[in-house]
Amino acid sequence: MDEEILNGTERIFPVADGEVTLIPTPTSSKDDPLNWSPWRRYWHAFLVLVIVAFTAATSNDAGTAGNGMNAELGISWDAINIAAGVLFVGIGYCTLLLSPAPFLYGRRISYLLCLLFSLGGSIWLSRVQTTQDNIWNQLFVGASESCAEALAQLSLSDLFFQHRRGLVLGLYVLATSIGTFTGPLIAGFIVDSPVLGWRWVGWLGAIISAALFITVFFTLEETAFDRHTIQGLEMPRRNTPPAVSNISLDEKDKDMTKVRTTSRGNSVDEENSDQPKGKTYFQSIALITPSSRLVGTGFQQYYYRLWHTLRVFSFPAVLYSGLQWGAQDAWLTFYLTVEEDNYYEAPWNYTDAAVGIMNVPTLIGACIGCIYGGWFSDLFVAWMAKRNGGIFEAEQRLWLMFPVALIGPAGLMLFGIGSDLGWDWHKTYVGLGFIGFGWGCAGDLSMAYLMDAYPEMVLEGMVGVSVINNTIGCIFTFSAGYWLDAQTLSQVYIALGVLSFVFLMTTAPMIYWGKACRKMTRKRYENFLQIRDGHL
Repeated sequence: MDEEILNGTERIFPVADGEVTLIPTPTSSKDDPLNWSPWRRYWHAFLVLVIVAFTAATSNDAGTAGNGMNAELGISWDAINIAAGVLFVGIGYCTLLLSPAPFLYGRRISYLLCLLFSLGGSIWLSRVQTTQDNIWNQLFVGASESCAEALAQLSLSDLFFQHRRGLVLGLYVLATSIGTFTGPLIAGFIVDSPVLGWRWVGWLGAIISAALFITVFFTLEETAFDRHTIQGLEMPRRNTPPAVSNISLDEKDKDMTKVRTTSRGNSVDEENSDQPKGKTYFQSIALITPSSRLVGTGFQQYYYRLWHTLRVFSFPAVLYSGLQWGAQDAWLTFYLTVEEDNYYEAPWNYTDAAVGIMNVPTLIGACIGCIYGGWFSDLFVAWMAKRNGGIFEAEQRLWLMFPVALIGPAGLMLFGIGSDLGWDWHKTYVGLGFIGFGWGCAGDLSMAYLMDAYPEMVLEGMVGVSVINNTIGCIFTFSAGYWLDAQTLSQVYIALGVLSFVFLMTTAPMIYWGKACRKMTRKRYENFLQIRDGHL
């Protein structure tokens, strides 16, 4: 099989001059997000990352309000735990249900709908009176995070080239980490406040949801763009890498306005070509941007595409990435549960604010992990590709997972045993930092691998990851309380450390057989894209 046309195998360094090949090939259209001015691209990316961080925060702050619900309303901790499981269901399966929308109606409508879910769920949280209120508001809060599970990665991939994928996903995981760990931190101070109280956890979420909805409505431009039509192709040329084209980037012009591409022997100069004017401001912020192939309302296409998306579970890279990210959600449930159940008592006697501060070392570790799994991974795969004659293989990025397989499990054991034996906080906080490092790396590297392996299946692949990882999170959330009651913290966390090591070490067979899996699924991948686009 020709190495040049295998998905996940690309020539990113032409042998002659060593310049980086731009993947995907930029077009000459002013509406191509890759041709946007830097400030437009960076603002869009910033706003998407803010949504990611905010929805992650609201999805993790309800547990901090649990003490107030328990004391004021008598809502049991079992019910609060059930609500956390329902949250995972809302995240994963709403991601699946909304997955056809970005291709049929544009990206914007899904972001706005999810922010409305956030507004409604936050208001409901602030007005909780019964156990049922506590459970069902978390379904809406979970649904609000669905736009951050797959759509955000798709939007970011619309804006940046493949050789920046590690950095971009690093920023995505960093935003997720900031929200995940600062949400409980801020909520802790709100609950401890004599003026505000636990209901203001919901009210603050509602206020920010409304402000973010208005900002997104007026400033988040649509990035849906059919580059294959603009390039004059009736159907995309599947799996043909842009390395076949001779692409160069003028170093003096970073905003891509002087990119010249040669495709099928036809040269295009974006500065001088007679191109139609781009979208107007109001066109770029339209509530719905229908696909050029939308038939009627698109309801039949929506159902077909939703059903078709389920095929992603037959791709090994989707299962691998879902397992890695899902494991991080599972461990999150356990250490947050221990913080909330154990650290209010002796020998620590923490307040809500002090328990919230325990998320700081985890966040610091996650930030370091995002740098390692993001920016550094791009440098690493560039180095690996140069050693490989300029050829990039998707599995090259996975070598960076092996240090994580030692650091992450060590953090779990250190935190669990230290919490069980009442160790000094310095040691347990180091454990939390190690856990955060694993959180920042595992999802970043595994998702980048999936996007490298199947670059035209970004959204559907991430939908599969979301369903798997949130299903794993839900299962462990429901079982966490029973397991922690049945064994000591040391026993539980030693077992979790071993499980974490085993999960992370599935990287070894993925590196060894990953390329063979890509070859094996190549026809399946091509058929997936042809069927999907033929019934868009």
